[in-house]
Amino acid sequence: MRLNGSKHGGESMSSSSTNEADDMLETENESLRERVSDLEKKVLEHGDEIVCLRSTLADVLRRLAQLESSKNIANNSFGSPISSSPLLKNGTLKGKSFSSSKETLRYRPLNDQINRDPVRRVVSYTPSSLPQRRGVHYQSTGSLHSDSPSSSSVSPVPSSPRPLPPKTSWTSNLHTSKRWSSTGDFHHHTMSSHHSVHQNHHNSSGGGAKDAQYNEEESSLRMYLRGRPINLYAPSDLAESYDITKVAAPPQNKLKLDWVYGYRGKDCRSNLYLLPTGEIVYFVAAVAVLYNVEEQTQRHYLGHTDDIKCLSIHPNKLLIATGQVAGHDAREGKPHIRIWNSVSLFTVSIIGIGEFERSISCLSFSKADGGTFLCAVDEGNDYNISVWDWQKSDRGHKITETKCSVDTVVAAEFHPLDRNNIVTCGKSHINFWTIDAGGTLYKKQGIFEMIRDKPKYVTCLAFTQGGEVLSGDSNGNIIVWTRGSNTISKFIRNVHEGSVFSICVLKEGSIISAGGKDGRLLQFDSNLQPTGYEAQIAEHLGGIRTVSEGRGSQLIVGTTRNCILVGSLNLGFSPVVLGHTDELWALAAHPSLSQFLTAGFDRIVQLWDSMSHSVVWSKDIAEQAQSATFSPDGSIIIVGCIAGRWLVMDSETREAYSIHTDGNEPIQVVKFSPDGKLLALGSRDNYIYVYEVSGDSRKYSRVGRCTGHSSFITHLDWSEDSMYIRSNSGDYELLYWNAGTCRQIPQSSQLRDVVWESNSCTLTFTTIGIWPEGADGTDVNSCERSHDARVIATGDDFGKLKLYSYPAVQPKSLCHVYGGHSSHVTSVSFLHDDSRVISIGGKDTSVMQWQII
Repeated sequence: MRLNGSKHGGESMSSSSTNEADDMLETENESLRERVSDLEKKVLEHGDEIVCLRSTLADVLRRLAQLESSKNIANNSFGSPISSSPLLKNGTLKGKSFSSSKETLRYRPLNDQINRDPVRRVVSYTPSSLPQRRGVHYQSTGSLHSDSPSSSSVSPVPSSPRPLPPKTSWTSNLHTSKRWSSTGDFHHHTMSSHHSVHQNHHNSSGGGAKDAQYNEEESSLRMYLRGRPINLYAPSDLAESYDITKVAAPPQNKLKLDWVYGYRGKDCRSNLYLLPTGEIVYFVAAVAVLYNVEEQTQRHYLGHTDDIKCLSIHPNKLLIATGQVAGHDAREGKPHIRIWNSVSLFTVSIIGIGEFERSISCLSFSKADGGTFLCAVDEGNDYNISVWDWQKSDRGHKITETKCSVDTVVAAEFHPLDRNNIVTCGKSHINFWTIDAGGTLYKKQGIFEMIRDKPKYVTCLAFTQGGEVLSGDSNGNIIVWTRGSNTISKFIRNVHEGSVFSICVLKEGSIISAGGKDGRLLQFDSNLQPTGYEAQIAEHLGGIRTVSEGRGSQLIVGTTRNCILVGSLNLGFSPVVLGHTDELWALAAHPSLSQFLTAGFDRIVQLWDSMSHSVVWSKDIAEQAQSATFSPDGSIIIVGCIAGRWLVMDSETREAYSIHTDGNEPIQVVKFSPDGKLLALGSRDNYIYVYEVSGDSRKYSRVGRCTGHSSFITHLDWSEDSMYIRSNSGDYELLYWNAGTCRQIPQSSQLRDVVWESNSCTLTFTTIGIWPEGADGTDVNSCERSHDARVIATGDDFGKLKLYSYPAVQPKSLCHVYGGHSSHVTSVSFLHDDSRVISIGGKDTSVMQWQII
């Protein structure tokens, strides 16, 4: 007879054998509890040994739970109260915290030095919530940037535990029977993909692959993105030996930055110079590029973590200073200045971390004293100017700092002949600064009395060989300022239509002025008398942003449309660098040639040749582009635009055959089926439109549209037999479709063994490992598998390109990480022969080509 063991129930049955069993179990329980207490103390004292101790602690807890469970069974068999079991209350299982009539087992929080969330109460089959040991960030050695910074921050532990799934056959990816030590010494040599680029960015409810669980009965894995469960079915060949606790090694292949396409001239100035090595130095995104035009070679300085905004050359022509904006990285992402050697690409000094507010907009080495000092302008709420003794320690010493102007400052230059003199200019002002012996900066404002219309902007600065200051302004005027004074000595009106964006004083004394609107280059003698020599830059290349002296009579010109030209006033100019000017989203690799296509919000479609590093052709399509693809034979290009229209173009002639419209939302992704007979277009309106292709890929007839997604389409893949489509959406769905009928296939487990032509979908079983801890689902913008299916590349929101072994089926997958982009990496793609990876940055407008080694 079963008696009620509640407070008001009858008496419990007992016997001597029951008491003996209870005593034995209780004695062993107390012993085990003491071991738990000892282990907790060791955890507190040895934070670095948490990973090893966690496995031992879990074994103890598992044994404790088993013993108490045995005790519960024994007691129940003798009619003891059900409520005495620590795992049961009122006959039902509780959540992750369990009640016991005798004692509740609790962990003490870790000490403050470890700086983690308190350890949660656990039982034998729950994931251990002890904080994991920090791993060392894997640092790529590509492109000579061994000194570039790294990050190894760990996402915070969620503040509240996630409810356990109903099936006990799910096993956690942090199962305590598997020790980290089984993966060898990877903590010291590689970087886990779960180490976020920055701390505390994600909400603790993110989850990602960290909280994944594997169901062995169904051979399926459940992961969470922003608290939403996603079920992924393992292919049969992987399910047989799949172990969720294993750690996937990084691939043997690595990437080396091979070429950077683009230049930042749209909103930056004085950033283009010729070095004694024969290279021109400039920047785009977070990369300083050293480009030898004659030899067609590039080298790259990759020390920065975010947008470079300014550049200055030391008087010795060997050292270069570059300044960046505030970025993602917790420390190196703060605005700072890096001084580096242009031959070795070695970082000499890192200045101002924690000293600047927003970004460094202007830099200048002192010239009269051989480059002892460096001045910088911080583009904060108040434009501050600071002067640094940059050689004093590896962090430099700030000599002085003061408010420069309430208005925008666009240029700051040390005087080439007068020591301790600096000139700054910008909106409605030009200021002349002097540093006294005590290190204090004194300012004299330029006086515009002799000019009727004071310019809205003083846009550029230069110095004559005699030490006079030249300034150009927004009214198209050039003004000469008396040396050592703040008064005007000479005024030349209306030199250009619109702003004078650059003035360059050549070694032989003549002066070149450049127009930002009219695109003209004019030459003057040393007395500012016109020589009659001039040149006009083609309108489609943009206005002139900056001019620098090249070899012999050559000039180097940077334009407002992010192009670089080389030439002379006599022979004209030709572009050596072309770039995009607005956000980039569309990328497609040619199926059989070493070419690729890019397009973006600047309405320009460009076909690039990866071997010659040049533009094959460029076309203005008058539409902001969002996506692009080649037909399987490479003859046709489809470009999806942001207003629901998509274009059919000839890949050789650029001719547009037809324009189609599906909805009025952006066409997010476009892809031909492998046999070329169907075309799928994923739209932001939640639909996938499928078309039948005929007439040499020039005619398109709609088959239907796939309806079922509850958010916008982000990625899609075709099966190798062209029968099925799989797609991801903005709310983290993975759906499958019959391409011929446009009907959804709800039983996704039936398609677990389908072979897919590509792996562009970021949410699949073979891409589990690309998701970092705490991911919110939007962090990974793009992924692509190599054609030989050995590696997979991803681009994320933090400017990082990552390379994983394929398939990336382990939640703990290690990878190689590469920086260079300063914006979200919107797309990645392998060339047809897997020799290179192409990546494009969103707002940084850069295109980067990586060699696979």
